[in-house]
Amino acid sequence: MDARTPPALAKAPSLSLPKQAVRPLLGFFHRWVGLFIAGFLFISGVTGAVISWDHELDDLLNPHLMHARAEGTPKAPLEVAKLIEARDPRVQVTFIPLAPEKGEAYAFGVDAKQNPTTGKLYTPGYNQVFIDPATGDELGRRNWGAAWPITTETFVSFLYVLHYTLHIPAMWGVDRWGVWLMGAIAVLWTIDCFAGFYLTLPAQKNAKGTGKGYWSRWKPAWQIKTKASAYRINFDIHRAFGLWLWGVLFTVAFTAFSLNLYTEVFYPVLSKVSKTTPGPFELRTPAPLDQPIIARKTYAQVIETAKVEARKRGWTDPVGGAFYAPAYGVYGVTFHQPGGDHGAAGVGTPYLYYDGQTGLPAGERLPWVGTAADIFVQAQFPLHSGRILGLPGRILISFMGVVVAALSVTGVVIWLKKRKARVARQAKA
Repeated sequence: MDARTPPALAKAPSLSLPKQAVRPLLGFFHRWVGLFIAGFLFISGVTGAVISWDHELDDLLNPHLMHARAEGTPKAPLEVAKLIEARDPRVQVTFIPLAPEKGEAYAFGVDAKQNPTTGKLYTPGYNQVFIDPATGDELGRRNWGAAWPITTETFVSFLYVLHYTLHIPAMWGVDRWGVWLMGAIAVLWTIDCFAGFYLTLPAQKNAKGTGKGYWSRWKPAWQIKTKASAYRINFDIHRAFGLWLWGVLFTVAFTAFSLNLYTEVFYPVLSKVSKTTPGPFELRTPAPLDQPIIARKTYAQVIETAKVEARKRGWTDPVGGAFYAPAYGVYGVTFHQPGGDHGAAGVGTPYLYYDGQTGLPAGERLPWVGTAADIFVQAQFPLHSGRILGLPGRILISFMGVVVAALSVTGVVIWLKKRKARVARQAKA
């Protein structure tokens, strides 16, 4: 002790947690938090395993919507967009596919316009329109992400929204309750990953004379004894799968948090600790739901401006699609080859953003370009969905969905078994 240290500080008790108390505390946390989040993770795991193949499943279940029926020269998507709005004045086109795959239908996104009489949005009952490229005929409409009714047309999107919101409805003027809940579950899961990992480590130091090293005592945690009792196999599956796949489990858990609580927690915290380049959706406050911002510039004007900018930058990919976000008053134009907007490896396609009122540039999103924090942000969804690795990544994430569901079930089985034994001991006592 330094001679200048005050006696009161020299005698102050340590605030650190005793080592012998760490394991019981983490065991308690892992047990009860795991039990609380098990049901949520089971749903997310099963749905995640399925929606890794959302595009392929949609093609399989809904060929009448996804595939073109006639052959011929495709009509200009911008002209088709005008037809859609003319056929139903209640909607505005919010997404235009500009590089569809050969033989595929045009899949347009639409949003409701404001009813000038009531001041509220119209309720058209759909948000996607499918058009035959050669004829311009409408192949069908659907409400992507609808909670009910569940049909072959809405099944995949139902699972997609269930995965991260549980379809919890809007209450008190807020429609993000489900997003927040699943984001909170992801936070608990992320922390629990560390608790579960710690509990697999050998509990005590090696006893003298046993001759067993640290790895020898930890090795059983990585193995599954197939000839043991059913409970022991269940326990080994829970522990071993959690160890072997810990890195992927942690990545999925963390990215689930970052995606669901992006605006509320993730981006604000990241921007405080690292240098970020905010885009239009980080810089602008969304307009009220019933007051969408009406664009003064047209799709054609914005797309032409984006094409000129792309040529200046030496981009060779064609315009892949364009969207308009009424809540922010922002256009986005992306560049990619046909089919390059789904399932491709990497962190996504490049986007150029433009103000819907002035047509002036409002930002950009360039894959793998920016500060370390910018690239970290770009990677969140590709990591969560596995798309960062292309097809192998999607296969891995689909498998991980099954693993997450299995860990949830095996964890509950372990708790039930231990609870039954504890109750039996108490009754005997």
